[in-house]
Amino acid sequence: MSRWAVLLLIAGATAASVAAQTYPAKSVRVIVPYATRGTDASSEQGSRLRDENVRDSAAAPVLIAQASVLREQYPSRTLRVIVPYATGGGTDIMTRAVTQKLTEIWGQQIVVDNRAGGGTVIGTQLAANAPADGYTLLAAAPSLAINPTTRPGLPYDAVKDFKPITQIAFQPYVLVTNPKVPVRDVREFIALASERPDTLNFGSTGVGSGSHLAGELFKFMTHTRPQHVSYKGMGPAVVDVIGGQTQFIFGSVLAVVPHMRSGRLRGLGVSSERRSASLPALPTIAEAGVPGYGTVSWCGMLVPSGVPDAIVAKLNADINTVISRADMRERFLTDGAEPAGGSSADFGRLIGDEIVKWRKVIKAADIRID
Repeated sequence: MSRWAVLLLIAGATAASVAAQTYPAKSVRVIVPYATRGTDASSEQGSRLRDENVRDSAAAPVLIAQASVLREQYPSRTLRVIVPYATGGGTDIMTRAVTQKLTEIWGQQIVVDNRAGGGTVIGTQLAANAPADGYTLLAAAPSLAINPTTRPGLPYDAVKDFKPITQIAFQPYVLVTNPKVPVRDVREFIALASERPDTLNFGSTGVGSGSHLAGELFKFMTHTRPQHVSYKGMGPAVVDVIGGQTQFIFGSVLAVVPHMRSGRLRGLGVSSERRSASLPALPTIAEAGVPGYGTVSWCGMLVPSGVPDAIVAKLNADINTVISRADMRERFLTDGAEPAGGSSADFGRLIGDEIVKWRKVIKAADIRID
């Protein structure tokens, strides 16, 4: 490079540096391509809005720092997870599996507090009224979305009083019949139910339960009229299908698969939108004759609505980490469930969609719980 070229480069760099140091040296105009709020752009309102913007921009780093510290320090003491069901059920089992792993990650004790009663209302209300500090969580299942319709006047709002964390897992129902029912698949079953209205009975674990509503959704979508018989649990309901007192049931995987293998029950389809990992050869009810049919028993975690978003984000990340592990997947599959996961927003949409879906089915079937 020539001597003159070097001098020109030095001069250019010096000029740029001087310009940067002296800018701005005169008034600067900012053009805003929108109308002003109010009639005078130089009004007190405009001044106030500018002041607020300055304060907001100054506060942003502080808020970010606070959220970071909050996430790093949480949790620093024992947590409680309220399960609004008795011990030993699907929601309780899946919750305990997850909390055991979270205890190992956090080094903090997690107490699983079973508060059954009132169709899950007692435990859910207790969680809704808990301090919004992130140390009380709720293990929820479909009853959270069913109760707003079947139990008017709830002491909590299923959407407004909670922040969703994530869906943990789900369990499909299996449509099974007594082998003496003369059908081999879902289409034949629908034809039989249409030809013999009011002559087929199905069992469930109780009025308004997930297995009951799976049957009501089937009736709603196929325009058939099987009669519902309520039982106090899945065990006695399955026994009566085997014995012929009822003709079919939407049963849990764990409850019906052993009897399918022994030939005492015949599986027609699974209720989930995709085939079950536990029963990959069995078609979904949707693909077997009822397009659009889909329902599962799900389990997820929530916190009271006032819990800071930073804590919700940490809970979501850590729970998703736990349920994505291979050993957790195997454990879920052993119990007839599959891991779910996803964002807080995903779980919130699921709950909202479930509320809308079950409201239609419950009103069509005129289901009431006194």
